[in-house]
Order: sequence, then structure tokens, then C-alpha cells
Amino acid sequence: MQAIAVMVVVSLVSFMLFNFVGDPVDNMVGQEASREERVAMRDSLGLNDPFIIQFARFMGNAVQGEFGVSYRIQRPVADLIAERMPATLELVIISAILSVFLGIPMGVYSGIHPESWLSRSFLVGSLVGVTLPTFVIGILLIYIFAVGLGVLPSFGRGDAVMVGGWSTGLLSVAGWKAIIMPSVTLALFQMTIIMRLVRSEMLEVMRTDYIKFARARGLPNKVIDFGHAFKNTLVPVITIVGLNLGSLIAFSIITETVFQWPGMGFLFIQAVGFADIPVMAAYLVLVAVIFVSINLFVDILYFVVDPRLRVDKTVAAGN
Repeated sequence: MQAIAVMVVVSLVSFMLFNFVGDPVDNMVGQEASREERVAMRDSLGLNDPFIIQFARFMGNAVQGEFGVSYRIQRPVADLIAERMPATLELVIISAILSVFLGIPMGVYSGIHPESWLSRSFLVGSLVGVTLPTFVIGILLIYIFAVGLGVLPSFGRGDAVMVGGWSTGLLSVAGWKAIIMPSVTLALFQMTIIMRLVRSEMLEVMRTDYIKFARARGLPNKVIDFGHAFKNTLVPVITIVGLNLGSLIAFSIITETVFQWPGMGFLFIQAVGFADIPVMAAYLVLVAVIFVSINLFVDILYFVVDPRLRVDKTVAAGN
């Protein structure tokens, strides 16, 4: 029920904002069109209907998976999203793998050895990743590896291969070269956030009494560090990782624009310039669905990772 309420509110706010991005009729009919032609076009698109009727019509179609026809391309929005989704999901998945499998080990090491030179290097690097805007990082990578060294392409997705109804660039060398810089650009900020969170949680856990007791018992350092300390940092880590997955999809707009990546984010930016309301609405609703689904999955993982939640639930049921 909470998820449904969130979806309705997000859809309502998004649909209200779309009324201020411009008039799509101006881009569709040209400057020479008469007033009567403009009115007829608005009537055919349903733009002259009251806001409540437009929103109700949009929600009714969205529930059925129908988002209308793009004003700019004159194609069903569902088809456009389906074509662009593989590129965005591949970029997000690769970026998530990089941020998680690099950020967590760096954070664990920094928490266990906070005074080492490598930990201090990680912290300095994380400050760079947090402070530099994403588009600046992307432009720097393009300047170094595409313009300067000429080893990676500066834009595009490379050679995409169709596997069933799914287009992928991960089955070709050109596709892997094309995804390196966008995925690093998108992953860098999330990786630094994860690293700093894991580090702070590890430092806090390492000062607790049960860690001191485990050391007094003579347990090996690996058992203490990973079997006790790291395991008790997983709940906040799962939370931030789950939220970051949704953020990667939402913030991929900037990365896709910098690298001309043919994904949903780049499609959304083009739709904003044209006031293509059906495309913008479909994209924001899809992002909201992904966020809500990830949050639900994270809540379920809490019970798997943290036994205290299962105990509390059992006690509450018994009472």
C-alpha cells in the first residue's frame, strides 16, 4: 500500500511539472501554423482537457503499460523505452558491480587499517570522487583516454548484438571498450559513498566490546574482521547499496548525455528539449517503480542478514 501511494504521488508531481516545460504543439506544427491548427492539434492530443482528466487518463493507461505516442518521434513510448532500456541497464549493472566490489573492500581495509598510507590514499581519492561533478569526470576521461591516448571511444555504445529481443554490447570488443568510461564515470561517486560508509561502520564496530572479547579469546584476525565485524556492518551497507542502485538509474541521465549513450536517460533529455510529455512521464514512472522495488527488496534482505529482526518478529508474534 505504501508503494502504491508513492507511485501515485510521484506520478502526480511529475505530471504537474510537465505543464511548465513548454508547449509541445509549438515544436510539432511550426511557426507558420494558424491558431485554428494549433487548437485542433491540442484537441487531438487532449491537452485542452482539464488537468484532472489528463492525469486520470495517464494513470489509467500507465496501469495497462500504455504511455501513448511520442510527440517527437511519433512512435509508441513503450517501444522507445524497450529499445533504450538494455543500454541503460547494462551501464547501471556494470557501474553497480564496480562500485560495490571496489567500494566495500576499500572500506573494509580502511576500517581495519585506518592509519596505513593506503587507507589515507583511499580517503583522498574518495574526496575527489565526491567533490567532482559527474560531467567533469566524464569530460576528463574523454580528454585523457579518447582525445589524448586514443584507446577508447568518446561516445556511443559500440557494436550491439541482438540476443533474442535484447540488444547487448557486452558480446563485442567494441562494446566493452565503449562502456568502460561511462561505467567508471557513473560508478565513481557511488563507490566513494560506499567506501566511506563501510569504513565508518567498521571503525565503530571494531571499538565494541564483543570485538575486544573475541580478540581476548584468541580468535584469528580474519575471523574477527570478516566473521564478526564486517557481518555487523551489512545492514546499513545493504541500505545504501540498494538506494544507490536506484540512484544509478536516475543519475545515468548526466553520464548518458556526456557520452551520447543511447539509453533511457539520453532519451529523457531529448524529450525535455521537445516537451515530449509522454516520454518524460513514462521515464519518471519507470524510475519510481525501480526505486520502490529496490526498497522492498532491501527490506526483505534485512531479515536475511540481521537475526535480531527475526528474533524481534518472533517475540512480537508470541506476545
